[in-house]
Formats: sequence, C-alpha cells, structure tokens
Amino acid sequence: MFDGRDPVYLQIADQIRQDVLSGALAAEEQVMSTTQYATTFRINPATAAKAFNQLVDEGVLYKRRGVGMFVAPGARERLVAESRESFFTDTVDPVAEAAHVLNIPVEDVVARLRARAAHLAATTDTTTTDTEAAR
Repeated sequence: MFDGRDPVYLQIADQIRQDVLSGALAAEEQVMSTTQYATTFRINPATAAKAFNQLVDEGVLYKRRGVGMFVAPGARERLVAESRESFFTDTVDPVAEAAHVLNIPVEDVVARLRARAAHLAATTDTTTTDTEAAR
C-alpha cells in the first residue's frame, strides 16, 4: 500500500485525509490505532504515530485519552476548503496557462469540462442505479 516516494507517515496521513474527504471516515468515527496500523501494514508504530500526530495538529483527528483517535468534527469541511483552494492553484491555473499558450479559447476549455462532468454524472447515476437494482 505504501509504495510511493513520500515518507510512509505522509502516505498514511494522505490516505486518512482522503478517507475523510470521501466520507469513508465520518466525523467522530474512530480510526485504527497506531498498533493496528503497524500490524496491518507491517510498519513501525512510531511511523503511524507520526502520521496521527500530524493529523491531530491539523485538526483532522483528535485523541480521546485511553480510547483512541477519532475524526474531528468539521474535519471534512476543512479538508474540502483546503483541497478546493489547492485544486484551483495546482490544477486549474496550469490548465488556464497552457490553454493561453496554445491559443485554446476559454469557452472550449469550459465546454470540455462540462462534457466531462456530464459523463461523470451519467456514469455515477448508472452505477447508483445498478447498485440499487442489485439490492
């Protein structure tokens, strides 16, 4: 699972952030303990602890003494706000610059985005319908 170039503790923190963003981990939900992470992924417990401490510092997780780590209330909303800003900076701005260099009109970029969004919405609707039909 942790095979990227970033240190393992950063990969753990990123995965937990993604789980919170996607809703796989909800507010007040308990996350695996450092010991569980260490055992499951065969890593040093200190590595997992470093990831958890970073997430506590960021306000994504909080500790309940003697119980464990939990997703902080409002964590998803904070992560969405941060991710939204970085999305525009890291993704949209370079696309706008490349479109400008290539003389691609903004309208063409927007049309492509709308077409892709419609495709994704149709795919999601089909998946949801298929899932509901299977029940």
